[in-house]
Amino acid sequence: MLQPRLLLRRSQQTTPCKYLSIRQNVTRTYATITEPVNTDPTPMLAAAGFAPPAKAEKSSATFAMRTYKPRTPGVRHLKRPINDHLWKGRPFLPLTFSKKGHGKGGRNNSGRVTIRHRGGGHKRRIRTVDFTRMTPGKHTVERIEHDPGRSAHIALLNEEATGRKSYIVAAEGMRAGDVVESYRAGIPKDLLDSMGGVVDPGVLAAKTAWRGNCLPLHMIPIGTFIYCVGSAKERGAVFCRSAGTHAVVISKEDKGSQNRFVQVRLQSGEIRKVSRDACATIGTASNPHFQHRQLGKAGRKRWLNIRPTVRGLAMNAADHPHGGGRGKSKGNVNPVSPWGLPAKGGYKTRHKRNPNKWVVTARERNHGKRRVK
Repeated sequence: MLQPRLLLRRSQQTTPCKYLSIRQNVTRTYATITEPVNTDPTPMLAAAGFAPPAKAEKSSATFAMRTYKPRTPGVRHLKRPINDHLWKGRPFLPLTFSKKGHGKGGRNNSGRVTIRHRGGGHKRRIRTVDFTRMTPGKHTVERIEHDPGRSAHIALLNEEATGRKSYIVAAEGMRAGDVVESYRAGIPKDLLDSMGGVVDPGVLAAKTAWRGNCLPLHMIPIGTFIYCVGSAKERGAVFCRSAGTHAVVISKEDKGSQNRFVQVRLQSGEIRKVSRDACATIGTASNPHFQHRQLGKAGRKRWLNIRPTVRGLAMNAADHPHGGGRGKSKGNVNPVSPWGLPAKGGYKTRHKRNPNKWVVTARERNHGKRRVK
């Protein structure tokens, strides 16, 4: 059995402690990263209206990674995020189905390789995740699970009214026992009555904009962190579904009857207009330290259905435009793909001369025609 220990990625302190039932010393070490940190995605709302929250300042966030004593070369460089809250058993099988076609290896129905570097991999079961979340009412989080088909974790929900179970993408900080709700079907009657029969935007946001709740975008305060963002009224979530991703509500159009869109800044920095009735979940997608993991050995890549990628420079001339030659040489050619397409940006496809300049030759002048050189 592997002996776990928590190892410092870049500094600072070590503290001996005990880890679960393994009676060995465990080293806790911490890494400090600098990134925008928002301690609570739920904005600070006033009782009589809401205002955009203050912009998150850059601060230090410290997290620990789990490493293992190097009993074998394969675990010497293995680093994983610490997710001790995950469910240790099997998934809820009625919401899963077996993934077929593992042996295709990136091939289409005619047997040709259409996606390179695919093949092998462990058997998986697909988790049926609810991205639309149209069912109203309170749902209790039973447990947080690992999903082999995505980088973020998933949460198993139990509908309190009917006992029906469903999977959703878990928010960072969500744990078993939390209660979440969807407001896509409208504002519940009891919530409307508590506001005196009139919708008060500040009170409504204070009672609904909580982590894990799914709301239409027009009900979410400006500046709130959201994930699992939809693009149309009756469509499920399509944006910000990966681990640690989130979007921010930037502005809402206020043009009377033309108020149909909300501007959202996605994780890439793109500002996109989406429907005001599109869905969004409050918070940030779970497992934010997924990007810092290190697989430790090539075999773990093979378990993930990823085959090796060979450099074109290491191939023969018959296999790649960069191949062949004596020594390390790509033949003085620009970087291209195996099929000769430019592989990097900034590739000049036009001549240096002005392509928009009209040049008339004597022969064309006689025929009254022009051509571009």
